[in-house]
Parts: sequence; structure tokens; C-alpha cells
Amino acid sequence: MTSALAIFLDLGALLLLGLTLPLTLELLVLSIAAIFPHRRRADELSIAGFRLAVVVPAHNEQRLIATCVQSLLREQESSVEVFVVAHNCDDLTAEYAVDAGARVLALHGPGGKGLALDHGFRHALSLGADAVLVVDADSIVSSNLIDAVAHAIRGGAQAVQTRYQAANGTANLRTRLAALGLLGMNVLRPRGRSRLGLSCGIFGNGFALSAETLRRVPYTANSLVEDLEYHLRLLEAGIFVEFLDHATVFGEMPEHAPAAATQRARWEGGRALLRWQWTMPLFRRILGGEARMIEPLLDLLALPLTTHASLLVIAGVLHCSWLQAYAFAGMLFVVLYVVVAASLSEDPADALYALAAVPAYLPWKLLTLPQSRLASRTDALWIRTPRNAEAAEKAE
Repeated sequence: MTSALAIFLDLGALLLLGLTLPLTLELLVLSIAAIFPHRRRADELSIAGFRLAVVVPAHNEQRLIATCVQSLLREQESSVEVFVVAHNCDDLTAEYAVDAGARVLALHGPGGKGLALDHGFRHALSLGADAVLVVDADSIVSSNLIDAVAHAIRGGAQAVQTRYQAANGTANLRTRLAALGLLGMNVLRPRGRSRLGLSCGIFGNGFALSAETLRRVPYTANSLVEDLEYHLRLLEAGIFVEFLDHATVFGEMPEHAPAAATQRARWEGGRALLRWQWTMPLFRRILGGEARMIEPLLDLLALPLTTHASLLVIAGVLHCSWLQAYAFAGMLFVVLYVVVAASLSEDPADALYALAAVPAYLPWKLLTLPQSRLASRTDALWIRTPRNAEAAEKAE
């Protein structure tokens, strides 16, 4: 082997290490932490009279909005009011929302989900809400979610995130894999962070903020992944998000490839842009002594799991003994993560069945890379994921 080739391979090995190390550490630490039990705070304080406002951003959601609102207005101890932000709607979303018991806030003009949320938050606070909860229009919530959020905020939490899982996880292999992915991203990881005393993160659906938090950190985030952006701003302000592991919001997962590609591009492209914008600010804060920013930085730098695993496979076939050992350990951590994530479902064996979709998922993922790259541009527009009923109509 020539010296030039050896240098090239060494540089390649270091690059693979640098790209995969953040998620390798995240998977190992958070998977182990998530296994340990955690005592949730007792719901001792009365929430009678506590004013919780639920903000539901909606764009042409006439097929789903009534079911969403009705799930939010089940009988509960706390006082709750649902505000549906009808953003550029040209269907019957507003009428169906009112019939279901919600108040409608019409909003017109350009902008993404972040703009709709800010509009709803401002209106709710002006009417005296003690806290706001975000639930997507394609979702339903567990019967205890409203009271669980109210108890947590009344008990002193500044911000909370509930479980966010798939409502249609068994529709097909695609949604099964998406459901397993949500168990990892939205249950295992925040549970692990919670066990370690870290902020659990915000996932765009099923999160709540106290009125005081919104006054300190207004919701001006309007990127493609405004939830992640806002969480980073909360961390800058010293506000941590608590995880409510005992309450769940169930969101619809795309069952058709085009809709799934739109959602995936927005998630991954948006994270790539924030990675570019926030890495150095977080790194500087760590150098300034803020060790609490280490985990958020690792999370920001972490690649998508399939990309991460693919790079580990490449690392494992290179003729570099230390890199092969690292790749082997990294793949073991991936397996640990998947198994623990599946164990958090009601039927772990059925959750693991989703892995049968991986061979078809990998080439599909490669085909979505151009969309993700476009979504990572600073001028990328927020594009709503087509709902399954809409996709089915187009397919007919």
C-alpha cells in the first residue's frame, strides 16, 4: 500500500468516525438510560380552574379535524378550550371544527406551521390561558393527556412533551417501520434524557408550554423543523422540557410513498439546515462551561439512523482494525436501540416485524435525497404532508 493511499484511507476512517460518533454515543447512553424505571411526580395539586388552551394548526383538514377536536374535549378535571388555527383553508375545516366544539382562528398568508402556532398562542394568552398545548389536526390523544399536561404545568413544569406515537402503525409495512422509528425518536430518546435529568426535546405534536415560558421565549421559530428550533431557543434560555411518559398523542403516519417522501424531506432537510446554523453556537456555549449543551449538540449532529447504519457497514469493511472494532460496537448499539424501542410498544414482537420493510426502505430513502437537499435550503418552503385519505383519492 502506498503512503498516499494509506493517508487517504486514514482520513476516510476519521471522517467515518466523526460522522457516526454523535449518534453512536446517543444510542448507547440513551438506550441504557431508558431501561431504568423512573418515578413520575404525583398529581397532588388541584387543577380545578386551570386554563389550558389547545392550539390545533390546520390546513384543509376537513376529513380529520372533528375527530381530533372531539378527542380533546372528552370529560376531564381541567378547564380546556380548543383553538383551531385555520391556515389558508379553502375547504370545510372551520365549519367542522366549530361543530365539534372548537373555536376557529382564521389565518391567511404565507408561512409554515410555526406562524400558525404563534398566532394561536398569542390569541390564547390574550384570553388568560395558563398554558398552551399543541396537537396536530391529524391526531387523537389518550384520555388522560389533558389532565396530565395540566397537572405537570400546575406542578411547576415550564414545558412538557408527551409521548408521540403512530395512530395507524399497523396499516402496512411502511407505517410499521415509521411507528418503530417514532418509538425510538419520541419515546426511547426522551425517556433516556429524562432519566439523566436532561431536557427531553420537542417533537411538534403533543407538547405544552406555560404562559410564562411563552412570555420569556416567544414562539418565533418558523423553520421547516420549528419544533427543534424552538427547543434550542428554550435551552438557550435555561428552560428544560419534561417528558410525560404516561400520556400519548397519536398522529397519522403517511401510508403512501409520495406523502412519506414529503414528510421525510422536511424532517431531514430542516434538521440539516439547523445543524449548519446551530452547531458552532452550541459548541461555543460548551466551551464556555455549559456542559448541559453537550447532549443537544450530539442530537443535532446525529445522522438519520439508516444513514448512520449504512456508514457503519462501510466502516466495517475497510482494512482498518480499530475502525472495524468501532463499527462492530456501533452496530451492536443500533441493535440495542431497536430492541429497547420495540420493548416500549404494547407488542414488542409485532414492532420488530417492521424490520422486514428495511430492504425496500433503503433504496426508497436514496431516492428521497434530492428532496431532502432542497428542503435544507434557507429559502425552502414549508410543505404540508398529504393526508392518507387525500393520497388514496389521487390514486383512484
